[in-house]
Amino acid sequence: MMGQNGKAITIVVADDDPDDRMMIEEAFEENRLTNNLAFVEDGEDLIDYLRSQGKYADTPRGPVGVILLDLNMPRLDGREALKIIKADPDLHRIPVVVLTTSKAEEDILRTYDLGVSSFITKPVTFDGLVEVIKVLGRYWFEIVALPSDYAA
Repeated sequence: MMGQNGKAITIVVADDDPDDRMMIEEAFEENRLTNNLAFVEDGEDLIDYLRSQGKYADTPRGPVGVILLDLNMPRLDGREALKIIKADPDLHRIPVVVLTTSKAEEDILRTYDLGVSSFITKPVTFDGLVEVIKVLGRYWFEIVALPSDYAA
């Protein structure tokens, strides 16, 4: 999918679990979603990636269309990363979808208070994940109008 500026939209996946990252990538492939996927392993890497700093200073990428964010990660967890993203005038418009194993009401309430776009509990099966990614892809890239001023 392309952004309004003609660049391919990048989906950033922040998840510390290598098996989950692999399954998410396979679920995108299964759904024939051709978006650029970028994987980061914790909240610090996510912020660095979004700001093109640190080890991501020279990483070429398209505009970020959506962030899939796990909550429980080392160094800087998803909750703190979300707080930073939503407070940053250059990043705050990027839609953030929490995709986590947590079902805690406290996490749901807190992330919505911080400005998350959606909260999804990770399915326990691969088929369930494929279906979630299918719906996410359709919703975010076929139905929703995204702002044209993505972080680039």
